[in-house]
Amino acid sequence: MARVFVYGTLKKGQPNYYRMFESANGTAEFLASAYTTQKYPLVIAGKYNIPFLLNIPGQGHRVQGEIYKVDDKMLKFLDDFEGVPTMYQRTQVDLEVKEWVGKTGEGEERPAAGSITEAFVYSTTAYQPDWPSLPSYESYDAYGDYGLEYATREGRD
Repeated sequence: MARVFVYGTLKKGQPNYYRMFESANGTAEFLASAYTTQKYPLVIAGKYNIPFLLNIPGQGHRVQGEIYKVDDKMLKFLDDFEGVPTMYQRTQVDLEVKEWVGKTGEGEERPAAGSITEAFVYSTTAYQPDWPSLPSYESYDAYGDYGLEYATREGRD
């Protein structure tokens, strides 16, 4: 099992959240809400208004998201869904726990709010030259009032 930090369309209430719980993709269990310990630019970019976490540590904001425990099948699905290695890369990131609600392993203590943990994150180094100058967000919401509506895969031409 691996931990994955999601910050965009895979979060609760977002357009691709359902994919985390389609049994054909594998299994996922929500563990916690968290923030990145470092700042990163989280931008909405491209033809389909996709959220991208640019792998530029120290710029932008501490990004808010969710930690999931996933099995190998779900991790492979997420790698494919995120276009690893061309669109995104999966790397480890340190996270500050906001609220831990998931189960812990036998003998493991539940991480307290403010504690630091690790998870994989999908970030990109393959971005357009102007993307670092786009507005950067702490939290992504496909239904937010950014004026940048996310185009689901089904709705793309």
